[in-house]
Amino acid sequence: MDFSIKACDWSKGEANGFLTGKADVVVLGVFEAQTLTGAARAMDLATKGLISRMVKAGDMSGRAGTTLMVPEVTGIGAARVLLVGLGKQDAFNQKAYGEAVRAAWRVILGTKIAQVTFTLAQLPIQERSGDWAVRAGILALRELTYKFTQMKSKPDNGARSLKKIVFSIDPADEKAARTAIKQSIAIANGMDLTRDLGNLPPNVCTPTYLGQTAKKLGRDWKLKVDVLGMKQIEALNMGSFLSVAKGSVQPPQFIVMQYQGAGASVAESGKAKNKNAPVVLVGKGITFDSGGISIKPGEAMDEMKYDMCGAGSVFGTMRAIAEMGLKLNVVGIVPTCENMPAGNALKPGDIVTAMNGTTIEVLNTDAEGRLILCDALTYAERFKPAAVIDIATLTGACIIALGHHNTGLFSKDDALAGELLDASREAVDPAWRLPLDEEYQDQLKSNFADVANIGGRPAGSVTAACFLSRFAQNYPWAHLDIAGTAWKSGAAKGATGRPVPLLSQFLIDRAGQ
Repeated sequence: MDFSIKACDWSKGEANGFLTGKADVVVLGVFEAQTLTGAARAMDLATKGLISRMVKAGDMSGRAGTTLMVPEVTGIGAARVLLVGLGKQDAFNQKAYGEAVRAAWRVILGTKIAQVTFTLAQLPIQERSGDWAVRAGILALRELTYKFTQMKSKPDNGARSLKKIVFSIDPADEKAARTAIKQSIAIANGMDLTRDLGNLPPNVCTPTYLGQTAKKLGRDWKLKVDVLGMKQIEALNMGSFLSVAKGSVQPPQFIVMQYQGAGASVAESGKAKNKNAPVVLVGKGITFDSGGISIKPGEAMDEMKYDMCGAGSVFGTMRAIAEMGLKLNVVGIVPTCENMPAGNALKPGDIVTAMNGTTIEVLNTDAEGRLILCDALTYAERFKPAAVIDIATLTGACIIALGHHNTGLFSKDDALAGELLDASREAVDPAWRLPLDEEYQDQLKSNFADVANIGGRPAGSVTAACFLSRFAQNYPWAHLDIAGTAWKSGAAKGATGRPVPLLSQFLIDRAGQ
């Protein structure tokens, strides 16, 4: 699909190009119980009152989510007009805009329309600009058109008619909107990669496959990629990571991807931190999680192929920022293995030693994500990072706490947490900050080791984050628990691509772009 921008001030009669330009459909917004404004008013004048007559007749009420396709329109270059109800104008916020955009795309995707003139991005959205509206519109369309058919013997992708979308934008927003197109396409491509990796079956998307994917990403986008195998991991003394991996015949991989968009990191004289110090993203890469010896129930165990969605989001974000060309240094780290039961598998009661020397009593082998992440967090120290964010489908407790709408955010660094929350709102990829108080650490006490890998049922997502925090003392750190947001179950089963939008926006903000 080709996306482009055309500046227009509808209030000043500058719409002639839109009125006469060829398109299969013009998308117009109509507020509830309001006089027609902006593009809708201009189109109404050009069509000799057609739109106002339909509103007056009750064919288009303006109620949020309603649509009306008007065929064979005369007086303008487009053959059809799609009217979209926006609800009340004083309540038109980013949520209402998103609903209107999706309603419009669903109608259009159900037709053979190839070229669209889209005016909704120029609507007055509370606390949002035109470039934000363009990006949200593109991401919504790409989400609706995504299909995973790689494993079908006879893929039914259907002929995609939609080819060209022209966004009407206020002249003041034109430059930013062009940047928004580039960024949104890159983010959508990153999300597609993340979703593809999550949706692949676990007999295909193995740790080795993720390593191969990283190398291809490196070739395609000029990333420096290192994929460490068993002997190299052993040499690093990653005893915690390897304790999880040893129950599977699939060999573990430790993947490091480096994007250098800001030049080499150079120590600043007299300062504690380095110039161009990278942001490090650490993604949990359990390509299948049986639970190990603490085996999971059989029902819905197939969904444990999604336990590598944290890793998938790192892959997707690295691809997105490389395509955008962000002036920022970013490192992606992915420890990846399977968690399987076997004669030599990790057992409840075992004590393992992490890379930093911490001894861990394993009380439940199904709390394995933290066991692979802790060594990756220690490894991240060598990059002298500006910040480290780990992303993991870590705990079912997070789903109980937050459901499937908000990603759980944990951090002791208020500034970093604030940046991530701001990015989540801008990206419409919501997160909610949960506590990380020292009192919760008591639940992780062990009689036999430095720390236990679980803290019991109370506050399970909090104690999991507390465990990780012990290995992230030497840099600003945040943890994103995406167990409730990385995939959907039921009829809509599949990976969502979250939190690639959140992470990409965070890095865009960091880069000042």
